[in-house]
Amino acid sequence: IHYHVRSEGRIVKRAVYIALGIDMNGKKDVLGMYVGENESAKFWLSIMNGLKNRGVEDILIACVDGLNGFPQAIEAVYPKTEIQQCIIHQIRNSTKFVSYKDIKKLMADLKLVYAAPTEETALNELELFKDKWDSKYPKIYKSWHDNWATLSTYFKYPEAVRRLIYTTNAIEGFNRQLRKVTKSKTVFPSDDSLLKMLYLATMDITKKWTGHRQDWGQIHSQLEIYFEERLVGRNL
Repeated sequence: IHYHVRSEGRIVKRAVYIALGIDMNGKKDVLGMYVGENESAKFWLSIMNGLKNRGVEDILIACVDGLNGFPQAIEAVYPKTEIQQCIIHQIRNSTKFVSYKDIKKLMADLKLVYAAPTEETALNELELFKDKWDSKYPKIYKSWHDNWATLSTYFKYPEAVRRLIYTTNAIEGFNRQLRKVTKSKTVFPSDDSLLKMLYLATMDITKKWTGHRQDWGQIHSQLEIYFEERLVGRNL
């Protein structure tokens, strides 16, 4: 999410990054909010170390939206964490230059990849996609192929867990709520004033996050099996 901030007499665009987590009780919460100036691996590492120092002991699965250096920073602090790159962001990024007359057919073929029942089927469909579209849009197959390790994490899980982790939609929904609060303010006088307003808005929004997901019982039982060793001894 981006906002305009006055800095040294100029108006600059600042990116605000949100870390949102769901604990083993199914409760959603905002873990952190960061104004990015130099989004490097060092920046992401400082965020992950901050979460660790504030008490986030372990992350089972992290869903990220393709930010450079971010998966490596997660692995450095939480080496056992499984990383899932957001499928929705991948689709948007890889199809933004597809011509209007091709987009419907291409999206249908791409859906056969990401909505496949198994990873083996998905890889077969990806090769068929390459055969059909590579001559016209070679970058799409290359992007999916090169990022497959983090795009395909969700295939090992059942449908309920897949829906939880294959996209960062929860953060996008939260961002939309923030924009409703901040839409009257076109330019913020400083980074601090931006963060203060977002913090106050976050407090109001998260007050309503009292329950857990409807399907949390099913998700919890699946996670208990998949991550049994890491959850043993914890009062969850």
